[in-house]
Amino acid sequence: MPRLTKLSLALLLAGAASAQAAESAADRPLPARQAEIDAIVKEISPQRIQAYVNKLVGFGTRHTMSDTTSETRGIGAARRWIKSEMERCGAGRLEVRFDGHLHPVDNRIDKPTEIVNVVATLPGTQAASKDRYYVVSGHYDSRVTDVMNATADAPGANDDASGTAAVIEMACVMARHKFDASLVFMTVAAEEQGLYGSGDFAKKAKANKMNIAGMLNNDIIGSSHDEKGKLDNSHVRLFAEGVPPLREAPSPELRTLLVTGGENDSITRQLARHVKETGERYVPNFKVDIIYRRDRYLRGGDHSPFLDAGYAAVRFTEPNEDFNHQHQDLRVEKGVKIGDYPEFVDPEYVAQVTRVNAASLASLALAPAAPQEVKVKTAALDNGTDLVWKANAEPDVAGYRVVWRETTSPLWQGSRFVGNATTARIDMSKDNVLYGVQAVDKDGNVSPATYPLPMR
Repeated sequence: MPRLTKLSLALLLAGAASAQAAESAADRPLPARQAEIDAIVKEISPQRIQAYVNKLVGFGTRHTMSDTTSETRGIGAARRWIKSEMERCGAGRLEVRFDGHLHPVDNRIDKPTEIVNVVATLPGTQAASKDRYYVVSGHYDSRVTDVMNATADAPGANDDASGTAAVIEMACVMARHKFDASLVFMTVAAEEQGLYGSGDFAKKAKANKMNIAGMLNNDIIGSSHDEKGKLDNSHVRLFAEGVPPLREAPSPELRTLLVTGGENDSITRQLARHVKETGERYVPNFKVDIIYRRDRYLRGGDHSPFLDAGYAAVRFTEPNEDFNHQHQDLRVEKGVKIGDYPEFVDPEYVAQVTRVNAASLASLALAPAAPQEVKVKTAALDNGTDLVWKANAEPDVAGYRVVWRETTSPLWQGSRFVGNATTARIDMSKDNVLYGVQAVDKDGNVSPATYPLPMR
């Protein structure tokens, strides 16, 4: 059945249902699966991912301050290979470039060093959406125990050749498809020295008012076993910040979010919900565990500068980090092999995480933007809820969907498609549930939800 027909049928059924049934989570109409997204997920190859990891390890070290002139060793050779590989597989559809800056001496930089990201952009094809961007990243630099040691072998197979391989694989597969919005596949440098590559990109993006609607960071996504060797390959952690850390008085928008009980409804948490729902729909028997933190306890990653710049950004990381294979000098102790070697990376597990990323990116880039200026009318005391929002600019918007959940629930529990309107009334009290509004296009692609603020 064509996708449009499926959507039309779903909307017809939803419209025919009684108000009571429409407000039941059991009757919540889910968006149709998209054949194009299924095809993308199917194309992800663990064999190619393994080959990418092995190639990156083969450069000996990818330390940020390592050799940049050799053709076979060091970070310079690594970044040139990444660029050439994405140019090759992009076949002219990807716009691939180096994006660098000269970083001065710093705590983990002992000499002025050129920090170079490899950035591949797949331009969107819809005029109303092409200036909306979704970024996916992995860092290609590596290290051993001493973060300043730029000469020792540092294979960095899991940290983070696994994330870099995922980004390259997504770029190569998704370049063969078309999307309304633009996708940026980025491998960044100097994560280990202080997030300098991603930080520079995020700073430039903010200064240029780049509309980054979501950023997915992949860092340490390669191991399917815990530190005791137990297999654990059925889920991935997705770190998603709620309220950002405050260095000054909260903005009026953040203050309103907190006053209305929306601390779990930041743009990053909305992105995480969308990723979880989409990833689990298209990758069977694989769970996305949303972790309500910016990152692992008191640690950080390349999504952090994007969060600091005000963008929605999340981090994928395997469920169990084995620190024998992370930031370690290569050695054997008491018969235990220590170091970030490729033999400790499971390419099929990396492929599963990559599939979740790819499905999420495709869904986001095919869907309309999240609705803007979503408000709850508060002029009168009322046990119902009246919502209003601004109409989307995309020409293929079919309408909007109101979603809701109990205040103690992390995920949306109910929904109602309200047609191509900019207002909706739901006969449930805003005191008791949390609301969101999503945009839906004619093919059934659904945007992340937007949390409504009060209309004064």
